Amino acid sequence: MPNASCTPRAARRRGSTPLVGCALAALAILILCVPTHAAEPAAMQPGTMAARVAACTACHGEQGRAGNDGYYPRLAGKPQDYLYHQLLNFRDGRRQYRPMQHLLANLPDAYLHEIAGYFAEQHVPYPPPSPASVPAAQLEQGRRLIMQGDPARGLAACAACHGAGLGGMLPAIPGLLGLPRDYLVSQIGGWKNARRQAAAPDCMADVADKLTPEDISAVSAWLASQPVGAAYAPQAAGSAALPAQCGSQSPR
Repeated sequence: MPNASCTPRAARRRGSTPLVGCALAALAILILCVPTHAAEPAAMQPGTMAARVAACTACHGEQGRAGNDGYYPRLAGKPQDYLYHQLLNFRDGRRQYRPMQHLLANLPDAYLHEIAGYFAEQHVPYPPPSPASVPAAQLEQGRRLIMQGDPARGLAACAACHGAGLGGMLPAIPGLLGLPRDYLVSQIGGWKNARRQAAAPDCMADVADKLTPEDISAVSAWLASQPVGAAYAPQAAGSAALPAQCGSQSPR
């Protein structure tokens, strides 16, 4: 089960911050991964995948299914190259979050690609969505932007890149469903204020710049309220023509 001591709520009870709480929990996991006596379980020996991902699952939940409070997103089932690019972005400073940057410092590309592959292969059920708490007109605004875009403002539909079923597209575009509304809002905000970046050309930064606060509220509310079906998965690479060529879609 996810490590509850790593959530913002638990961190506040301790008088700490989410960043410090998560960093301490991750450090504890890493310490446990160091062999100290002969009775240590073989599965946690250095070099095994269980040891490699222990610091990840401490916050992101068992198999990367997501933290309990939505602060740490789901990793399970996302495209391997998307996860790999995010690990690189954290390590190399394009995406800002100190605990992740600390954990990934000096780790080689091949090592990170293997970790990304592990989580991409995890397929666990999604929890039911939270009920929408916004007016129906706002939900419709979100649905329209996601499925149709806004040509007058040069906004492509989210579905044009993230797939008709919003499950993502191989090799490196993630799905959009099964994420909490607060997380979605924070990530779009990260794109807008350049705390989250991707390899140039940074398509999501361009999209985020065109979204108003009302757009972000509507889009996040609609996405977070949608159930995730059993067939939810990334589309095959090249199954649809993308409206733009993004730097994160380049080969590894």
